[in-house]
Amino acid sequence: MARAYGANASLLAAFEPSYGTHPSGTTEYWKLPFVSTSLGSEQGLIANDLIGLGRDPSAPIRDVIKVEGDMVVPIDLRNFGLWLKALLGAPVSTGDVDYQHTFGSGQPVLPSLALETGLPDIPAYFESSGVMVNSVQVKFARSGAADATLGLIAQGEVKQLVTVDATPQALGITRFNQFQGSIKKNGQALGNVVAAQLTYSNNLARIETIRSDGKIEGADPTVASLTGNLEVRFADTDLIDAATNNAPLELTFSYVIDATKSLTFIAHEVYLPKPKLSISGPGGIQATFNWQAAKNTAAGRMFTVILHNDVASY
Repeated sequence: MARAYGANASLLAAFEPSYGTHPSGTTEYWKLPFVSTSLGSEQGLIANDLIGLGRDPSAPIRDVIKVEGDMVVPIDLRNFGLWLKALLGAPVSTGDVDYQHTFGSGQPVLPSLALETGLPDIPAYFESSGVMVNSVQVKFARSGAADATLGLIAQGEVKQLVTVDATPQALGITRFNQFQGSIKKNGQALGNVVAAQLTYSNNLARIETIRSDGKIEGADPTVASLTGNLEVRFADTDLIDAATNNAPLELTFSYVIDATKSLTFIAHEVYLPKPKLSISGPGGIQATFNWQAAKNTAAGRMFTVILHNDVASY
C-alpha cells in the first residue's frame, strides 16, 4: 500500500471566473512552490440532545463545513506575485522586459482562487474552491530563507482521483533570502533592528447563509489592518520620540537581489506605541515597538507592495 509523503505533494492554483466556480479549462492553472499547508475541510459533530431514550446517547448531528487554514510559501521573485494578487487585487504593471507590478490595499473586490493539493502516492487530489487570502505575515531576520504565512478561507473542498491539470504552467523559482532584506524609516536606513514582522489582513467576513450543503456564501473584505513589530537595540531615542509625539512615519521593508529583481513592502503611515524599557542585565538593551498603520492621504492607501521581475503580467 502506498503512503503519502510531503516530498511528492503538489499545489496547483488558478483564479476563478466567479466566486466558487472552477476555471473551465486547464490552461489557467499554475504549479506553485510551498513549504507547508493546513488548508482543508472539516465538519464537526454536535452532541445529540434527545432524552427519554435511555442513558446512552443518540447519534451526533453533523455541523457546518469549514474550509480554512494556513499556508507557508516562499517569498520568491515570480510566484509570490500570484499570492499578492489574491491578497490585494490585480496590480498596475508597467515596463518592457523588466516589469514593475504595484499592488495596493483598499480594493473593494478581491479575486478568489481554485487550489488543488495533490497527493499522487495515494492518489488523492483535494480541490478547494472559493479560496480567499485573508492575511499575510512576513518576518524579517538576519539569516534564513524568506517565507510568508498566508491565512486562507475557502468555500468548499472535493476529493478527486486525478489531477485537474496534468501539465500546469510553471514560473521559475528565484527565492529571496533574509540577508537580502532591509528596513527604512522615512526613506532612510533604520539601524539597530534585530527582528521585524508585518501582518496585513483583509479581515474577511464569512457570509454564513442557510444552505443545504453547509458551505458559506462568500467571504467579503471589511476594514483592513496592517500591524507589525520592530525589535531594536536601544542606541538612540528617535523611535521613542516618534512614539511619544504620536508622529507618523513611513516604514519600508525590502528584499533586493539587484536593480531589476526586488520586492518592497511600504507601510505609508505608521504609528508607534511607547514601549516600556527594561534592563535585565549587563548586556545590550532592546525595545519592541508594536506598530499600527493607517491610510495615508497623499498615497491614497495604507499599504503598497512593489514587485520587480521579468513576468509581464498577473
